[in-house]
Amino acid sequence: MRGTLFRITYWILSIFYVLASLPFLAWPGHGPVRAIIKSYTRAINLALRYLAGIRKEVRGRERLPEGAFVIGAKHQSWGDGFLIYPEVPNLAFVTGDHLERFPLVGGILKKLGAIVIDTCGGGEKKASSLANGMEQARADGRRVLIYPEGHLAPVGYHFRYKAGVWHMAEAMGAPVVPVATNIGVFWQQQEKPRRTGTAIIEFLEPIPPGLPKAEFITRLTEAVEARTAELVAEATGGPVKRAPLIPDPPNGFEASPTPEDLAAFKKA
Repeated sequence: MRGTLFRITYWILSIFYVLASLPFLAWPGHGPVRAIIKSYTRAINLALRYLAGIRKEVRGRERLPEGAFVIGAKHQSWGDGFLIYPEVPNLAFVTGDHLERFPLVGGILKKLGAIVIDTCGGGEKKASSLANGMEQARADGRRVLIYPEGHLAPVGYHFRYKAGVWHMAEAMGAPVVPVATNIGVFWQQQEKPRRTGTAIIEFLEPIPPGLPKAEFITRLTEAVEARTAELVAEATGGPVKRAPLIPDPPNGFEASPTPEDLAAFKKA
């Protein structure tokens, strides 16, 4: 019942804030739309607490650097972006162009300074759209949120971390702040919230720019996955279990791994 009530409220708030943004899409500058969307994320946080019974706890704010940086976050749920966005001033984010299918969302994404990746045009177009977005974010002095796995990960599993986050950090000359979370215990992937408790996001020690790509990816994966496993265990009361690597799902699908999937992947 809580999850259903929250989901109804989620869509009501989403429609309301999109409509509230419309008069400002043609407005010079981006301040009004960014303020409206920040208010929207805070409203979702309140709805999570009072309707879904999911409290929010933020750890590691003191680790956030001054100036520009990249956030490389674990992505377990639609909800993790709502937890992170209001905590980091001047935040842009990387998203696929699938969001532009929703009416009016494309204009809002532009006002927010989102880096929209061409997910249908192949590797070169993806790289081009990412490079253009980074250039604008760097010019604006933004912080940038990216999900290195590229997919919503089921709790207890992880996908291969992609090199886009390394290219972004190197191009910006900025550190990467890993982020661990356990929100998937309470709100998994695109489902409605199903469990009450405390969802944690934790900003970890920044990784400096200038590392070789392979070393950077290993270090980021280890930091995020090790701490996420601990936060999941904290939420469930179970033992700490390191998440196994699973293959990426096809575009447009969620991952729902089985033992056969894992066995096949190990043989590959």
